Amino acid sequence: MDMLLTPTGLLVVLAGYLLGSVSSAILVARWLGGPDPRGVGSGNPGATNMLRVGGKKAGALTLLGDLLKGTLAVLLARWLGQPGPVLAATGFAAFLGHLYPVWFGFRGGKGVATALGVLLGWAPIVGLACAATWLATAFLTRISSLSALVSAALAPLWMAWLRPEPAFVWATAAMSLLLFWRHRSNIRNLMAGTEGKIKL
Repeated sequence: MDMLLTPTGLLVVLAGYLLGSVSSAILVARWLGGPDPRGVGSGNPGATNMLRVGGKKAGALTLLGDLLKGTLAVLLARWLGQPGPVLAATGFAAFLGHLYPVWFGFRGGKGVATALGVLLGWAPIVGLACAATWLATAFLTRISSLSALVSAALAPLWMAWLRPEPAFVWATAAMSLLLFWRHRSNIRNLMAGTEGKIKL
């Protein structure tokens, strides 16, 4: 962790947070001339809400943007030769930036796509395992939030098995806990049987 305290390490982590703070949903909505996603649908500036209120193109572009910013933050740290703990901290910072973006009043999304992008940057095989988990759950249930929760629950286990480095395992566990926290309203809806399903 000493390396994390170097000026370069701190700057890289800060850059990860600032990159994560770029809201793909809001930028896509402005580009396509749609409404601010924070004020329509579920009010969440994420890919699922953009799909519902803006259509497939808006949803796909938002998903891609949110995923890429997580991956790019980690790749930037790796390109600058940062050690594992800094890679872990940078990815986590990008995830936090998506949840609490400085550019948009700290009102961000739930973090599913950005978390996946971070995982792909840390360990592609873990990211692919989580994506497969999401897809399998979504195929069986047609419920996006449940798919995200199942993937989040298994992500630390996938990381511990496939890339058992403590910094990445702990950072993945922290992201998973925050994903559950951000989905607490969805969890209530799931328990009540009122959670909406994916409509394509």
